[in-house]
Parts: sequence; C-alpha cells; structure tokens
Amino acid sequence: MTTNSLVLGAGGGFNTGDIFFQLIMFIILLALLKKFAWAPLMGIMQERADLISSEIDAAEKSRTEANQLLEQTRAEAKSARLEAQNTIENAKKLAEEQKADILAAARAESERLKEMAKLEIAQERDKAMSTLREQVASLSVMIASKVIEKDLSEADQEKMINDYLIKEAGEER
Repeated sequence: MTTNSLVLGAGGGFNTGDIFFQLIMFIILLALLKKFAWAPLMGIMQERADLISSEIDAAEKSRTEANQLLEQTRAEAKSARLEAQNTIENAKKLAEEQKADILAAARAESERLKEMAKLEIAQERDKAMSTLREQVASLSVMIASKVIEKDLSEADQEKMINDYLIKEAGEER
C-alpha cells in the first residue's frame, strides 16, 4: 500500500454520506433558526420600527401643534397690544376733552364773575353818585340859603338842584 492509499483510505477521501448528513443538519438548523430565532427577531425589529415611526409621527404632530399655539399666542399678543394702544388713545382723547371742558367752564365762570363784578361796580357807582348828588344838593341849598339868607321851599330847592348842580355833575362825567 502506498502512502497515498493509506491516507485516502483512512478518511482522506470524500465521504458523501457525511456531507449529505451535514448538509441536512445544516438545513434543519437553518429551518429551526428561521422559525425560533429569525421570526421573533424580525418581529421585534418590526415592532421597534413601528414604535420609532409612531414616535416620529407624534413628534411631528406635537411640533405642528406647538407652531399653531405659537402663532395663536402671537396673534393674541398682537391683539392685546392693539387693544391696549386703543385704550391709551381713548384715554388721551377723553383727557383732552375733559381738559377742554374744564377750561371752557373756567372761562365761562370767569366771564360770569367779571360781568357780576361790572354790574356790582356800576350799581355801587350809581349809588355813590346818587348819594353824592343828595349831599351836594343839600350842601348847595345850605350854602345858598346862607348866601341868600332866606329859606327856600323844597320845590325851589329841587329846581335849583336840577338847574345847576345836576347839569354840572352830568357834564363832568
């Protein structure tokens, strides 16, 4: 026997039975792995993909809602600003109107007081003139009676007063 035949005979050749057996065992192992390991692993991976997808959708929905709320808040802030501005403008207008009313009332009161003072002054002047006329008349009568040394009647006194003194007092005015 040659060394070649010994090596081949001792297991150096292809044993188709062993190859066939190992091939069948490998296929069975693949089938078992597919059934017990690959399917659950793929299920877990699919669940994970679905979870990630739903979280992405939820995040997108939340972002959209946040943008809507932001826009709504901005619109409300703008509206509040405009309302505050209108309120301030109305208050300014009202204050100006009240100022004008108060000034008009003060001017009217001032004019009324002026007119009352003028009337009062005119009345006092007329009263003083009347008193002065009476005193001048009585002094004139007294002086005239001393000059003439006779008593004049009241009618004569009135005539003299009207002729001389009142005319002169009226001209001096």
